[in-house]
Amino acid sequence: MGLCESARGRWWQGHAGVFRAGVGALLLGLSLAQSGPPQTACPAAAAPQSLTQPHYLDTAGEDASAGSMTAVVRSFLHTVQPKPFPKDLILKIVKEAEQEQVDQEVIKEILVYEVGFLVCAAIGVLYIVLMPLVGFFLACCRCCGNCGGKMYQKQTSSIHCCRRTLYWSAFVTTIVILAGNICMFISNNDFKASVDQGPGELNKTIDNIHKFLTVVPQQVQHVVDESYKTIQEVTRNLDAIGAQLGTEIQERFRGTLDPALHSVRLLDQEVVNISVDLNKLNSSLAQLQSSMDRLQANVTAVKNHINQTLSEPNCISCDSLKPELDNLTLDTSTSIPSLNELQSAVDEVIKGDLKSKIKEVEDYFNSIPQRVTNETKDLVQNSKQLLDDIKSQISQITNDIPLSALSNASATLNQAQKEISKVTPEVERAEHIRWGVCVALCCVVLLVVVCNLLGLILGPVGLTPKADPTKRSCTADCGGTFLMMGAGFSFLFSWLFMIVVLVLFLLGGNVYTLICQPWSSGELLKLIDTPGLIPGLEKGLNFGLKTNINISDIYRDCEENQPLWTTLHLYELINLEDLLNVSKYTDQIEQLFEDTDVTLSTITLLSPEDKHQLSNFSAKADFDSSAATQQMNAIFSINLNTTADKLDELANIQTNTDIKKELQNEARDLRQIQADIETTIFPQVENLNSSIKSLRSAAEKINGTVGEVLSNVGAAQDFLNTNTTQIVQTESRRFVDCQLGYFIAYADWANLTITQQVGRCGPVAGAVDTVDIILCSNMVQSLNAFWFSLGWCIIFFIPSIIFSIKLAKYYRRMKYSDVYDDHIIMNHIPRPQMKIT
Repeated sequence: MGLCESARGRWWQGHAGVFRAGVGALLLGLSLAQSGPPQTACPAAAAPQSLTQPHYLDTAGEDASAGSMTAVVRSFLHTVQPKPFPKDLILKIVKEAEQEQVDQEVIKEILVYEVGFLVCAAIGVLYIVLMPLVGFFLACCRCCGNCGGKMYQKQTSSIHCCRRTLYWSAFVTTIVILAGNICMFISNNDFKASVDQGPGELNKTIDNIHKFLTVVPQQVQHVVDESYKTIQEVTRNLDAIGAQLGTEIQERFRGTLDPALHSVRLLDQEVVNISVDLNKLNSSLAQLQSSMDRLQANVTAVKNHINQTLSEPNCISCDSLKPELDNLTLDTSTSIPSLNELQSAVDEVIKGDLKSKIKEVEDYFNSIPQRVTNETKDLVQNSKQLLDDIKSQISQITNDIPLSALSNASATLNQAQKEISKVTPEVERAEHIRWGVCVALCCVVLLVVVCNLLGLILGPVGLTPKADPTKRSCTADCGGTFLMMGAGFSFLFSWLFMIVVLVLFLLGGNVYTLICQPWSSGELLKLIDTPGLIPGLEKGLNFGLKTNINISDIYRDCEENQPLWTTLHLYELINLEDLLNVSKYTDQIEQLFEDTDVTLSTITLLSPEDKHQLSNFSAKADFDSSAATQQMNAIFSINLNTTADKLDELANIQTNTDIKKELQNEARDLRQIQADIETTIFPQVENLNSSIKSLRSAAEKINGTVGEVLSNVGAAQDFLNTNTTQIVQTESRRFVDCQLGYFIAYADWANLTITQQVGRCGPVAGAVDTVDIILCSNMVQSLNAFWFSLGWCIIFFIPSIIFSIKLAKYYRRMKYSDVYDDHIIMNHIPRPQMKIT
């Protein structure tokens, strides 16, 4: 084996773009027309680990006050305040407050806007003023014997109908008050539950925001860490460039070399087989020749002895047998002349040592990875330095994204949690006091209801309709007394309750119409977005941005759980494409590959002398075995028994006993020689024939095998001479494209992750919604339901008082009687003895 012309392989001819993915994919798909198998695909790098979104705590996400009273209260407040949210008026008020001056027009607008509440407040004040006055005058009037103060009841035909009418009117009114009282208890407990749950929900909300603020830097760092993995992957590939690139070059050669080497191995094996068959044949020939020489000696000895016997004068008719003796001459030659030429050709091929040539070729191609490694040491070292520069550039992402603001916000949230923890005990104590006061109010209303119900129960139970009013039972009298007590309690507490209703109405109603309702509709956030309303807000939200963003936009995006990249318009602040564009470094890596040469010389598979030997061997492999066949046929035709039979016939006619005995002995010797031929020489001849056939069969394959070897080796040699340089170029280009493809995949993943995954701000909108639910949906709605229920009760105190006072006289025991009998009224009231109770 020798080396022929040296081919210089260029690593990458021409300058290709770094991130031209389409062209790169096309180049990776191309293969040389001369190569057998298609080019293998670039091995996929480990996929970057996707971001794991944090698990946030569940907060108040349901309207806890969505009961029957909520719709009624809201309908009432919408009737009281049908005007839209006064955004312009609030802005004027804020402006007046900043200028520390009062504009009468602004005050007038406020009063006009609040006219509904003012009317209701006026009604409440009128109630507060009139209710105790009416009660006072009524008490005085009854003390003077008027307004039903006399213990006398006039008996008429419709008295029972009036009593029933008053009874059911008082009963219905009491039930209405009881329903309002039940709503008071429920709304009071709802408010307490809202206050009790408020700190916990706020803490969970703050924990979610804190987790969100903590996770965002971690997610950004995760993106950077994944770039380190990509760089490590490329670094490992560069360290293993010999194994990877060299192996790929080997694979491109194997498609053509394997058939050639396989055919040479097959030829070598066939040469070995022929050599073995030749040795067997020569051994068989030598053995047969030895046997034939021994046969010839035995036959000659017997023939000479027979001649002596036939020459005896007393031998009768012996001359007739002499021609037969002439036929006893045997041809013992067993040589095959063409075997010498075949043996010589086989020896020459064996001396050429095809195995060593195959091993040299395999060793040469197995050394390709090490050659690539040795000649790319400087390239790998310089490329690693550029990879370090890429790593530093991508690390700038953590510096360019403003994460410090998140840390400041996280510290503020921690302080807020501490403040909530400090205030919570005070809030709980205040809420306990409030709850006790409201329960007392509910109990007072319940006291009025209980008095009315006792009166409505005891009155009818103890009443005998036809009994004299002065003789009514104690039970009926107690019922009337309870009705009077309910009316008295109503007069006594209703105006005080109205003060509570008025204060809570003005507070809760305005909070709902000015905060909760516009908060739910989004108008409150639009108000906050008004430039200049909150100093520093606009500047804080638009730090270096080209377009303005506001709270409404942020809340809307966070409701959809959008990432911070789009929510805060970070694309206007950060050039992500530039941060992830490492082309200036990858261009240098490409240039390094382009400037690096690898010497990969072609190899001569078979020299011209080797090919000549194989051609000569193929020509001499077709030996002539016809002479050997004739010789073997001649051996098989030997039959000494015929001559022995004739000797026996001749012996039978002899008169001389000695001659007769000699002839018989000589016939016996011939038969023994024939038996020896059949038992010894014939098997040897058959064995020789089998060896000849085996050799002929192996020799017949030689021509085809040698032709296949010369054809395959020639094609492989032409392929190596023509395509070695191009294979090195193609595989080098594929290797570089593969490494750069890792950066393309990472850049696409990082871009997608930062713009669509990092910092999904759903917890921010969730925090706003939680505050809305705690404050408005729970606390404000429960508060409004309480004052509405209380107002409902005290409004119905008025008919309750009227019906109770009028109905009480039908059950109380009168001091004076009035008898109604047959339409004749008999009055037994002594005028001078009138007494008022």
